[in-house]
Amino acid sequence: MTSLPHIDAVAIGRNEGDRLLRCLDSLLAAGLRHVVYVDSGSTDGSIAAAEARGVTVVRLDMNLPFTAARARNAGVEALPADGEFVQFVDGDCSLDPGWIGKASAFLKDNPAVAAVCGRRREIAPEASIYNRLIDREWDTPPGRARSCGGDVLMRRDALAAAGGFDPRLIAGEEPELCVRLRQGGWQIWRLDAEMTRHDADIHRFGQWWKRCRRAGHAYAEGAALHGAPPERHNIAPMRRALLWGLFIPLAALAGALLHPAMLLILLAWPLQILRLAWRDDDPARAVFLTMGKIPEAVGIMEYHFKRLTGRRGRIIEYK
Repeated sequence: MTSLPHIDAVAIGRNEGDRLLRCLDSLLAAGLRHVVYVDSGSTDGSIAAAEARGVTVVRLDMNLPFTAARARNAGVEALPADGEFVQFVDGDCSLDPGWIGKASAFLKDNPAVAAVCGRRREIAPEASIYNRLIDREWDTPPGRARSCGGDVLMRRDALAAAGGFDPRLIAGEEPELCVRLRQGGWQIWRLDAEMTRHDADIHRFGQWWKRCRRAGHAYAEGAALHGAPPERHNIAPMRRALLWGLFIPLAALAGALLHPAMLLILLAWPLQILRLAWRDDDPARAVFLTMGKIPEAVGIMEYHFKRLTGRRGRIIEYK
């Protein structure tokens, strides 16, 4: 395809294997002007495979803590300075062939929009309950939004004005950036269009637990930065995680020391599951949404413990 002027791409990854090859091939097929792959210590031949495709490879210094935010910033720094838009893609995602045309046209027609994203789908939602849950998680309504995810077409001058991604964050860096973009007067939009195919590849309970724990950590870290009014970033999901994942179990156990009947407090859990299942066509989703509050609460407490002890958090990988 003919190269698209002033539209570049940054893909990030670590040991993504065939997923990375699909990702890079989809970016090259889209006719983007320049493609950069930022690698974070892969040992599976990812760097050689990317270089064989003519992609610019940036190797992160692994003596410094790795974060996806730091990788994305490094990718932007490796791009030509005159780029207008940059497509960010996680290395376990492949780009839909029609996405760049629709997304870039939207940005050109709407100069107040800093970032635009579309529908991210799981490549194999039927492979596990966890993949199915994640596919539902990606299914958010189109229109003006408060945040985007890791796959997004972004305006370069808006990104620069906001100061880029915060490299300290181990997760939740995209919503945090969107807070600063919106504070700067920019808009975020989701289009009713196919954007990327994601390969979560989660088949074990432990993987799901780590992913939920990472989400809790991101809630706490984001709330520490922007939780004050009027933004109140991440306050609501953090409170839900602490209520269902920490306070209700602790209240039941502490109350049982006074009287065994206090264990009835735990009935709030099945009642919550029934309430969620009543509104959903997937009862299993209600179960996992409720259970997921425990690892989310663990992630929240982990963040605050490290903050109190002066320790820096490291990425929580689930693959």
